[in-house]
Amino acid sequence: MRRFFAHLLAVCLLGLGTALYAQTTDNSSNNSDVKNDSKDLRNDRRDLHKDRTDIRHDQKDLNHDRADRNKDARDLRADHRDVRNDREECKEGNKADCKDAAKDRKDIANDRRDLHKDQRDINKDRKDLHKDRKDARKDRKDIRHDRRDRRKDKKA
Repeated sequence: MRRFFAHLLAVCLLGLGTALYAQTTDNSSNNSDVKNDSKDLRNDRRDLHKDRTDIRHDQKDLNHDRADRNKDARDLRADHRDVRNDREECKEGNKADCKDAAKDRKDIANDRRDLHKDQRDINKDRKDLHKDRKDARKDRKDIRHDRRDRRKDKKA
């Protein structure tokens, strides 16, 4: 009977020691988890701020490129109109208008090139804007998850 109580006492002490050890290690890891979640939250907020700044910058750039493209399209239409008018004048025998029509054709080629470059810039800016918005959504999601994790760690 003494041996039984001795074994029972030894098992209880070992079990109690193990439970105490698990409790203390859980608390210290809990504390570091809260710190890590807070750090992640702070970094995600910084990233979100930078993404929003990038979005504003890209939107301004996109608006500028669209205005540039529209201006080039207006110039192109005006050059087409000038070529048409100069062609009619050239048929009537005005040699200066024939030379002017040749210059307008060169302007048309340059305006088309500019129009194409502006459209390419617009497409690139739209893709960049899409990526920045996607990053901002991901950062908002990370912030939500980090806040939830921190709240759970503080409760535990």
